[in-house]
Amino acid sequence: MGTYIIKTPDIGEGIAEVELVAWHVKAGDVVAVDQVLADVMTDKATVEVPSPVAGSVISVGGTVGQTIAVGSELVRLEVQGAGNLKAVDTGSVAVQDQKVAVPPKLPQRELPSPVAVPTPPMRSAEQTHERPIASPAVRRRAWELGVDLALVAGTGAAGRIMHSDLDSYRAAHPSDAPVERPPRFEPVRSDLRGTSSAVTPPADVSIPVIGLRRKIAMKMQESKRRIPHFTYVEELDVTELETLRERLNTQWSGKRERLTILPLLTRALVLAIRQFPQMNARFDDDSGVVTRHGAVHLGIATQTDNGLMVPVLRDAQQLDLWSVATEILRVSQAARSGRATREELSGSTITITSLGPLGGIVTTPVINHPEVAIIGVNRIVERPVVLHGAIVVRKMMNLSSSFDHRVIDGLDAAKFVQVIRGYLETPATLFIE
Repeated sequence: MGTYIIKTPDIGEGIAEVELVAWHVKAGDVVAVDQVLADVMTDKATVEVPSPVAGSVISVGGTVGQTIAVGSELVRLEVQGAGNLKAVDTGSVAVQDQKVAVPPKLPQRELPSPVAVPTPPMRSAEQTHERPIASPAVRRRAWELGVDLALVAGTGAAGRIMHSDLDSYRAAHPSDAPVERPPRFEPVRSDLRGTSSAVTPPADVSIPVIGLRRKIAMKMQESKRRIPHFTYVEELDVTELETLRERLNTQWSGKRERLTILPLLTRALVLAIRQFPQMNARFDDDSGVVTRHGAVHLGIATQTDNGLMVPVLRDAQQLDLWSVATEILRVSQAARSGRATREELSGSTITITSLGPLGGIVTTPVINHPEVAIIGVNRIVERPVVLHGAIVVRKMMNLSSSFDHRVIDGLDAAKFVQVIRGYLETPATLFIE
């Protein structure tokens, strides 16, 4: 038997350290070749670390949420054969094929006894029940279905519970009672005689901010710390735009991707950037250089189960409406499912953010640093407005856009949004070069 050391992988792009966001194994587990051992996260994406060999886990290095250096020991396995950590011989110690000289014994002196390294206490029978391995989406679905994941057999790597495992469990146990939920807090009740009773509220829960949530927090903090934001809000009459959109969707139903307002806004944004190229830029404030980009690589702010991500629609200036709709759907679904690559999550030059029907009246979007502008879409509502001296019902929407005031003047920002407004209120102009 030998020992095999698996190190924290070098993911490239000059990354020197990663965050450990999940363990899929523990000491004593038997692992197979290509079985996922842990998940680590960079600034761009989460990466799974597979095992290159089969063996038994001796120890794991690091705790969830810890930042670890690339090249440091991640997992130690006991394997058949020599492994990659050689045993001590009489003259040298070879660690991963690197020999380190051992000093000779001191004559006529008694060497100090080695310091005993404490070993972890053995777990009791009650402690061996580990938390089931499942993705956040599976855990949420299990909670909604009232299924205790501890009762579900996982068929994924290392016993990970998949959506199909939930389906199989529900099919085999259709009459199972739902899992008991924590009691809801109820306020103190008083009767007419002045007596009162209170229901004990649920206990406080401490949730560590790790993984993607930590990256989001750091990104937002960095953006607000570095960038002096100013937000400009403009009201748009999108009645004609919505009429056009509905007509196109009816005409091409089942043949082309359904159009939302985002492809039309993308088209207006691309045309407006031709007049205001300073909006399609990234500001390296460390070197004091603004780079205006010729191609429009559009960030699409996307809410996922794990938090906010910004997949990128590349070369939006070259795409027609339906190609934009298809690409927005593709990159958004990739982000939500966790399949987006690092390339699909980096390199945007300007960003669109939208909360859809929950868009509210006004928002103050945070710029996706190091970009200099972000366009926020609020919800569309019908309300009475004065048009040509008459009160009529129109479909109205606000654009809430933020800009980096270090490099974008307020007047230019206002003109930029007004140009977008002109295109969207007169949608025929979207197709006139």
